[in-house]
Amino acid sequence: MKTITNPSPQTWPSLAQRPQIELEYLDGAVKNILNRVKKSGDEALLEFSEQFDKVRIREFAVTEEEIKSAVSKLNNELKEAIQTAASNIEKFHSIQKREVVKVETMPGVECWRKGVAIQKVGIYIPGGSAPLFSTVLMLALPARLAGCEEVILCTPPAKDGSVNPAILFAAQLAGVKKIFKVGGAQAIAAMAYGTKSIPSVYKIFGPGNQYVTKAKLIVSQEGVAIDMPAGPSEVLVIADSNANPSFVAADLLSQAEHGPDSQVVLVTTDKDIVDKIQLEVEKQLNVLPRKEIAREALNNSLSLLFSTEQTLIDFVNLYAPEHLIINTSNYELLAEKVINAGSVFMGSYTPESAGDYASGTNHTLPTNGFAKAFGGVSLESFMKYITFQEISEKGIKTLGPVVEKMAEAEQLVGHKNSISIRLKQL
Repeated sequence: MKTITNPSPQTWPSLAQRPQIELEYLDGAVKNILNRVKKSGDEALLEFSEQFDKVRIREFAVTEEEIKSAVSKLNNELKEAIQTAASNIEKFHSIQKREVVKVETMPGVECWRKGVAIQKVGIYIPGGSAPLFSTVLMLALPARLAGCEEVILCTPPAKDGSVNPAILFAAQLAGVKKIFKVGGAQAIAAMAYGTKSIPSVYKIFGPGNQYVTKAKLIVSQEGVAIDMPAGPSEVLVIADSNANPSFVAADLLSQAEHGPDSQVVLVTTDKDIVDKIQLEVEKQLNVLPRKEIAREALNNSLSLLFSTEQTLIDFVNLYAPEHLIINTSNYELLAEKVINAGSVFMGSYTPESAGDYASGTNHTLPTNGFAKAFGGVSLESFMKYITFQEISEKGIKTLGPVVEKMAEAEQLVGHKNSISIRLKQL
């Protein structure tokens, strides 16, 4: 990790830029995949499965027999861990339900807002070297709690045509009935446009590589909603002289092992703790199975040393991290000053991995600085809010003249007449 001492505010925007793997052909390649699926449906999906996943799929839908067989192979300890995580996630998201509150804005004029579940949602779950079964819980459980009528899940198949057993168990636990063996940008296309085998949806959720992310951004411009703009995962850790260097190093590495384009940032006001953490990082890195991936991520990462705590927190809010760990003795005070972050982890014993898996909060969070304007996935992500209003005779008499004056001032006579015709009758 590169260490920079007291960077001037003029350099902060460049320091806050995330590393990107530039693929000049990405846009064209993804548009080609989307267009082929839109035009040829299942036929295109079969071709892409052979091309990208190296498997010939006979049937996209995962059968009940496949689910039962896969789940039976899963060890009981992992099942119990997934069930505990599911319980915590359900508890946290179930309290997010809002009651309908009616307000009388003036006599005879009543307004209210009602949450209604999005009817059809799609969930994308990456497979490959790190099948994210935890993300199934993070997305499918809120969808069920919200009351979505149709939830479909797409995930890439292994070379033998199977789906990771933990993904299937988590999906079954969360109540997902329709699971399809399709991965990559082609899965996003299938959920956006629909094929003979896979129904289209109104909103698509889930992480993925740059192809998946680009596909989501493109279909979102065509009328299909997505959860949020998202890129490679990231963590920023605030540490002080009281932080345990081994804890901080472990937190940094847990993020770095995600992928070579992940970013980890350490910020502190204590020079000595930086050196101690760097030593621990090297020590722990050498025993990680994914150490080469983590090392590549660390090459793009930073240690920033600030002279004051306020300057430090100002930089953190500019950076707007996806995950923010505050490992300081005054973590409660610093947490109050955080205005831009996806999720905050407070104190020595609150690692990011707790939120990633099982504390109950959602791990689908805004990256790449989008935490300045976006929050993470919640129950409300699976709902839309419709406003209602009811006006009585008394209400239209009171409100009507106000609307008439405003409509006339905007030269919208038809708007004015819709009021006037009612007032004349009364």
